[in-house]
Amino acid sequence: MAPVVGEEYLDGHVVVRDGRIAAVGSGHAGRFSGEQVRMIDATGCLVTPGLVNTHHHLYQWATRGMAVDKNLFDWLVELYPVWAHIDAPLVEATTAAGLAWLALSGCTMSMDHHYVYPHDAGDLFTAQVEAAQRIGLRFHPTRGSMDLGQSRGGLPPDRIVEETDAALAATEDAIDRWHDPAPDSKLRVAVAPCSPFSVTSRLMTEAAELARRKGVRLHTHLAETVEEEEFCRKTHDCTPTEYAERLGWLGDDVWLAHGVHLNSDAIGRLGATGTGVAHCPSSNGRLGAGIAPVRQLLDAGAPVGLGVDGPASQEAGRLGDELRQALLAARLRGGPASLTAREALSMATIGGARCLGRDKETGSIEKGKLADLAVWRLDGIGQVGIDDPVVALVYGAQPPLELLLVGGETVVRHGELQTGDADSLARGVRRAHRQLMKRVRR
Repeated sequence: MAPVVGEEYLDGHVVVRDGRIAAVGSGHAGRFSGEQVRMIDATGCLVTPGLVNTHHHLYQWATRGMAVDKNLFDWLVELYPVWAHIDAPLVEATTAAGLAWLALSGCTMSMDHHYVYPHDAGDLFTAQVEAAQRIGLRFHPTRGSMDLGQSRGGLPPDRIVEETDAALAATEDAIDRWHDPAPDSKLRVAVAPCSPFSVTSRLMTEAAELARRKGVRLHTHLAETVEEEEFCRKTHDCTPTEYAERLGWLGDDVWLAHGVHLNSDAIGRLGATGTGVAHCPSSNGRLGAGIAPVRQLLDAGAPVGLGVDGPASQEAGRLGDELRQALLAARLRGGPASLTAREALSMATIGGARCLGRDKETGSIEKGKLADLAVWRLDGIGQVGIDDPVVALVYGAQPPLELLLVGGETVVRHGELQTGDADSLARGVRRAHRQLMKRVRR
């Protein structure tokens, strides 16, 4: 079942009122008497739903450009000791800068998967929430966790894993303090133990029970590399997908990061259970992990969204670029019929909204939905001459972002961030990076 591609208007209008889409259709919107109206002329532009980022690790903005020629496991082994020194000011700086950069690439809603909680690092989750509130995107922070250190057969060093009960308690506290289930919410919390090679079966099982008791969603890494598959077969005598199903981790309230190494049975199970997949083509390419079977997942009915992934494994950090990357990766795997431009855009919008459980509220331009919109300028030198505007957006270099609205509020205008100063955000990350490296060298 391919993603639904909605109606298109070569000449149309969108009316926004009180943070929601009041009307959409062809031609001019008409006159509005008795109302204060802000008119935006989008001639030469393409209006799309805001893009949805379904997988990220914002703290990694401070460790870009490291371990650049390693596979996932070797990359993690090199970076875990660095991440052991992160603290709340670093997480605040990287979250703000990372979300700002996502906004500048057309993103209106992003999750984050933070799973490194060193002792005495401060309140990292609150640091993320407060930074996101400044930038103004819809934010789905997930309370990640690791409790399987090297001494117990896991990959991460013991000093950066948590005790199981402490991780569960902190996860529940994050939900109770911050999760907002309202239909127009800009802050929803999900539960996200890290991966099969860094989390015990008990934490996976009890985290799923906690999430379902609290009515929130579940997220984890799964089937990213051949090394992970080997670990699961050796440790659990099954594939990663079989392991997830055994622990209650398949369902329409779950979305999984990567899903690269999936056999036909696994793809069928994800489709049958409505389990989502966050496809991260640039990160998978950078780490040499492989190419996810996106065509097969879509045909099986699994929700598929796009993810940037952490900036330490995908230094560009722009969600808009992933439309093109997803298209090219799918065609490298299965040929030119494997993915269309409109399917790539659909994954980045309504597909991502499905993964995050927000497709009834956002992800498409429909009357009554939240006014989360991106306006792309297509009349410049980079796109001129491509008649199909969706092809111009997906196949070409990312066009300038004329406007980005989140709930009708302006976050980006004329390519400039309106909710923060980009230079100040860059200085904050530079300072955080330098302080981190000093701690590492001690």
